[in-house]
Amino acid sequence: MGLTVVVLDGHTTETPKNRGLLQCLANPLALTSEEDDIASWSVIPSVQGFAELSAGGLFASSLGELFKNYAVVLVYAPADCLTRLLKGGSLAPLLVVPPTMSSAITAYQALKQLLMNGQLHPTVANIVLETTMMMPKPMSTPAQKVMDCAIHHLGYDLKALTITASANTDRQQDDLEKLAMQLLENAVPLQRHPTERVH
Repeated sequence: MGLTVVVLDGHTTETPKNRGLLQCLANPLALTSEEDDIASWSVIPSVQGFAELSAGGLFASSLGELFKNYAVVLVYAPADCLTRLLKGGSLAPLLVVPPTMSSAITAYQALKQLLMNGQLHPTVANIVLETTMMMPKPMSTPAQKVMDCAIHHLGYDLKALTITASANTDRQQDDLEKLAMQLLENAVPLQRHPTERVH
């Protein structure tokens, strides 16, 4: 799609040798000096930075100003972290359900946490193998089990967008583009708070 993207990785911790969101929050001007040559995709460790932002939430933060040179800021984090950062917001986090049966349990736990604790309504990506789609009567997918549990236990009618894991790259690309467009439609602009210069 030709957009510059920064991924704030809530699964990777910042270190002195692997600087990340925490260091950017502490010294916003350091980031601007490093952004002369922006890569189309940048991944920034963010565990500690998210912990710092969790009190006020993502939308009250300076992320919009920090990453103003990127078209898209993606937040990649566990459900409990997303719940703290996005609580009560209008964003629809992406919940990916891989094609392994054990994923139904973890996906349902994440869904319940997002709905009950964060009042967040995720977009669900149902990843299915191409061989599953070719069966005369396709077997139930983990995402279908999550949808069944959501309606039965939470009274929540969950819709999923199917992404086919296929050797046919054109088909897979079409599915991923549909997902990307849906995510962009549900995106919200980050406010830009001017960076304070300390003399």
